[in-house]
Amino acid sequence: MSVKIRLQRHGKKGKPFYWIVAADARSKRDGRYLEKLGTYDPNKNPAIINLDIDGAVKWLQNGAQPTDTARAILSYKGAMLKNHLAGGVAKGALTEEEAEKKFQAWLDEKAGKVTSKEESLAKAKADAKAKALEAEKAVNAARTAVEVEEEVVEEAAEESAEEAVAEVEATEEAAAETTEEETKEEAAE
Repeated sequence: MSVKIRLQRHGKKGKPFYWIVAADARSKRDGRYLEKLGTYDPNKNPAIINLDIDGAVKWLQNGAQPTDTARAILSYKGAMLKNHLAGGVAKGALTEEEAEKKFQAWLDEKAGKVTSKEESLAKAKADAKAKALEAEKAVNAARTAVEVEEEVVEEAAEESAEEAVAEVEATEEAAAETTEEETKEEAAE
């Protein structure tokens, strides 16, 4: 029986969630498995991976073949490195303590990279939010400037309308006075 370390899909449509399992190569993708080794959630950034490294190394040493994606995940979490170091210990090239020391150094370096990526993502998100806020403020300022300008134009139009009405009234009064004077002159004649 050949064993594969592969992903078993769970979750809902459009929101995948995977279990990392050791399964018989003949079983269905989401079918029966021999052991659940961890989980993988690609919906987050960075992706959340929980893995039983020792269990994965045990299956790798027993001849399990990981799929391409599972191999990438195992490599990312250090299971492939630990398997490689365990092979070196079995051959006598390393001692158990040296192998564990190398593995811990690698884990510390990897944790530093992950935290720096999370910080850069958080900073980028904060920068994008600040930029969006500034753009919104600029749009609001432009909108208020346009409203103020429209009010000034309306006030100017009202004033000019009032002046025009005053002129028309003055003209009408002058015309009425002229007509009255003409009427008085005609009556006097």
